[in-house]
Amino acid sequence: MSNLTIAAAGTEPLLAELRDSGIEVDNSPRRRSEYSFDASNYRIRPQAVVFPRTVDQIKSVLRAARSFGAPVTTRGGGTSMAGNAVGRGLIIDLSRHFTEVGEIDVDDRSVWVGSGVVLGELRTLVERSTDGSLTFAPDPSSLSRATIGGSIGNDACGNHSVAYGRMTQHVREVEVVTFEGAHLRLTRGGIAAVDLQDVPSVVRAAQLETELRALTQANLAALRIELQTIPRQVSGYHLGHLLPEEGFDVAAALAGSEGTVAVITRARVALVPRPKTTALLCLGYASTIDSARDVMEILASKPTAVEGLDRSIVEIMRHRRGSESLDGLPRGEAFLMVEFSADNAEEAREQCVQLLDTLNLHGRVTDAAVVTDAVARAKLWRVREDGAGLSSRRVDGVQTWPGWEDSAVAPERLADYLSELLPLVEKYKYSAFMYGHFGAGCVHMRLDYDLRTDRGLGDFEAFIREAAELVVAHGGSLSGEHGDGRARSELLSVMYSPEIIDLFARFKRIWDPENLLNPGIIVDPNGFTEALALAGTPAPGQTFGEPTFITETVTMGLSIQSHTKLPLASPYVGNAHACIGVGRCRATSGGFMCPSYRATKDEKDSTRGRARVLQELTRANQNSLDGWSSAEVREALDLCLSCKACSSDCPTGVDIAEAKSELIDEHYRGHIRPFTHYSIGWLPRWLPLIGWFSRIANLGARMGVMRRFADRLGVSARRRLPAFKSRGEIRRHLGEAAFDSAGEILIFADSFTKAFRPEAIPAAARVLGNTGRTVGCTADACCGLTWISTGQRDGARRHLARLIRRFDDGTDRDIVVLEPSCAAAIRDEGPKMVGGDAADRVAARVRSFSVAVDEAVQRGWKPTMPAPASVVLQTHCHEHAVFGSGAQKRVLDAWGVSSIVESSSCCGVAGNFGFESEHFDMSMQVAEHSMVPALRQAPDHALVLTDGFSCTMQVSQIDPDLSGQHLALALDPARTETEIVKEVDGRK
Repeated sequence: MSNLTIAAAGTEPLLAELRDSGIEVDNSPRRRSEYSFDASNYRIRPQAVVFPRTVDQIKSVLRAARSFGAPVTTRGGGTSMAGNAVGRGLIIDLSRHFTEVGEIDVDDRSVWVGSGVVLGELRTLVERSTDGSLTFAPDPSSLSRATIGGSIGNDACGNHSVAYGRMTQHVREVEVVTFEGAHLRLTRGGIAAVDLQDVPSVVRAAQLETELRALTQANLAALRIELQTIPRQVSGYHLGHLLPEEGFDVAAALAGSEGTVAVITRARVALVPRPKTTALLCLGYASTIDSARDVMEILASKPTAVEGLDRSIVEIMRHRRGSESLDGLPRGEAFLMVEFSADNAEEAREQCVQLLDTLNLHGRVTDAAVVTDAVARAKLWRVREDGAGLSSRRVDGVQTWPGWEDSAVAPERLADYLSELLPLVEKYKYSAFMYGHFGAGCVHMRLDYDLRTDRGLGDFEAFIREAAELVVAHGGSLSGEHGDGRARSELLSVMYSPEIIDLFARFKRIWDPENLLNPGIIVDPNGFTEALALAGTPAPGQTFGEPTFITETVTMGLSIQSHTKLPLASPYVGNAHACIGVGRCRATSGGFMCPSYRATKDEKDSTRGRARVLQELTRANQNSLDGWSSAEVREALDLCLSCKACSSDCPTGVDIAEAKSELIDEHYRGHIRPFTHYSIGWLPRWLPLIGWFSRIANLGARMGVMRRFADRLGVSARRRLPAFKSRGEIRRHLGEAAFDSAGEILIFADSFTKAFRPEAIPAAARVLGNTGRTVGCTADACCGLTWISTGQRDGARRHLARLIRRFDDGTDRDIVVLEPSCAAAIRDEGPKMVGGDAADRVAARVRSFSVAVDEAVQRGWKPTMPAPASVVLQTHCHEHAVFGSGAQKRVLDAWGVSSIVESSSCCGVAGNFGFESEHFDMSMQVAEHSMVPALRQAPDHALVLTDGFSCTMQVSQIDPDLSGQHLALALDPARTETEIVKEVDGRK
């Protein structure tokens, strides 16, 4: 069957049959949008996504699909850069339920794992369970979200493949379900039914083994000559493992098959001894080609990793992460990172030194650094790992794309290959970000193709064909670890003889004679220019119809806007178009992104899932997406906490909070909004008034009838509400500090700090004064944050403009903001929403309190108060996103705190989100990911630091006996010993 696409109208009987079998099926437009993309250049809209829970359900899916002629694509983390995780028909997502990890066999060094288990989570589990003696070796850059099944499908490897090889070398046994529903176990030596009482599976196992042995025996010469010739020959099927000298290893032969022959349900994978310590030799070169010429000499010294990167990666790291992220990197235009493992640090260091002495004889190394400190090593590795991810966008904002990102040659031919590949890139006037596993001869490269216009697509096709011819001329492989997918399958005939291409087709037909599984991949391939996601779409900012006209009237003091909806000037929302599907938002550790995904494990709640739905707005006429009015868009964004973590943690800087704000703003213009938009969204406007009646307000907040009434209006009755301070109390605290109107530092007394914890203002003044600076206090102003989060952007813009006019006083003195979210709003939103030189000047002066204190520590100041023994640290998401999350920890280290337990994700409140009735449960679910474990892990006497007021409220919600404290209060030199003891006793 050459064309298995089924019409949408014909899918309902198939989906009904699946639902009748109790299988979770989702064919909503939103879900189909989320799964139309992976991390590649391709977009194919499926008919439905299924989430089977058991092997029997997978059997039912495949049998039903076969009876209706529906193609099936299996998907794990959806991080494929080659387009092998998208397809028409049904998508089977195994990442949600096939996550069981069996008992680790320490003696055999192996473990059975479900195909949906994430590689990084498996590694962590293995290391913890074996006291660090064993680990799981494959470590692709997508380690934190790629799954076992997908990694076997692609034959993934990673940075340490020179020591540990590809996934092929780590697969002992694989359990699969075939297209007709047979449940089989593949091993080195043969195929058997998992259940020997399952007669159809027993018969099918015997048939498969017989046919595969016959295929191998009849083609021994071709298999030996053309396959497994270089370390990273991943393109095509790995039929060489079926040879007699390989032990007829069917499990290994399945690696790299990209879901085209069977559905992998679980696998027994090998574990390896974990290195006791490592050292890193970082080498600088004048050119990438020079670095490649040293690779063979380096390999002779038996390193565990040899990674290459060029200057472009370093510069994008500098641009996105700051110059300090490059500390310790040697000088050069290209770099090699060489790692050695040993029993102790000195032995590992000596290996680095010996290799450096040898390389210096050749004269190509321009600078070098030997690093044994674990923190410094990790920082340099992040240049390679984060820089590669960040390379999806140039410094000027132009996006780069995969397509020729995974070629590989024998390591001894790498320099010669690069010496021809780089001129080819220049010939087509592309700019390249290049990095890779140079020790294995694998080159990763992202290029700024134009994939939208006919001319750009013509250049793209011509370049790829020339590049394919080039790598084959050097005895190389089209793919070194990402697989062929839609990006390279059409080019396999350039790499292999007609005899091998025919063997691939026969291998596929033996397993999948009806071509149901991931059709168009490897065998009978689709063209690599088909189904490109960007083809024919306008570029961001490009005119797309007539603009929307907005009129404004003022009624009873309120601005009411109405607008005439005409075709959008641009179909893009925020910068959601920047998402390329890397999927880091699906990681469950590292960074703050994405809190709602970590709670639900549902693609719709990931940054990627949301961005993909928003990207479908560019195809609105086709998919009936109409901004916030669209049910699909509202469902996708409903659980977004607007924490802004994606704006920093996402490699491409997608800011879903901004997109959500824009869409809500667009939707409600000229219409009545939800009550919470006026209550919480306008809270800074109400706070001065409430200050006059704080006792009445606090009493009402405790009355059940009032809480129930507010709950019906959208403010959760289950959420603990803060106590409002009276105007007198606010004035008293402000009067405690002797502010200097000409102070070298200005403290911004933001609305929330003044209304709920004004005691932090004089405390901050005393701390900053103690650093040797004079301190002033700013005039009343509002950053408009609550207007932004509730999508009232015109109001936010007015507040920000007013604030900027007041703060732009002709000085360059720091503006220290005590509420981190307000600091982030001025720094990040001011230049974007107001614009102009004044906004830039004010933004540059803004510091969060922790950043201001950290800068004082860097100048040599140390806190004078006695340090607590232990601290629970919750960094506010907005501070993490805009200022980074290291300042508070550095201050605590300088203070002398010996035990710091960090909560490494959002607290769950995130401004108005956690106060809303419909989101209270999700808010508490988010807290369970990081904040709750941190509080449980910490000693009873630990100081809980929560500079963000939302975080403070969540701490009290989790445990009413606990109170989060602002860093200013903790460091306040005016605190007495009695106050400290009282605080500690209150937390016991």
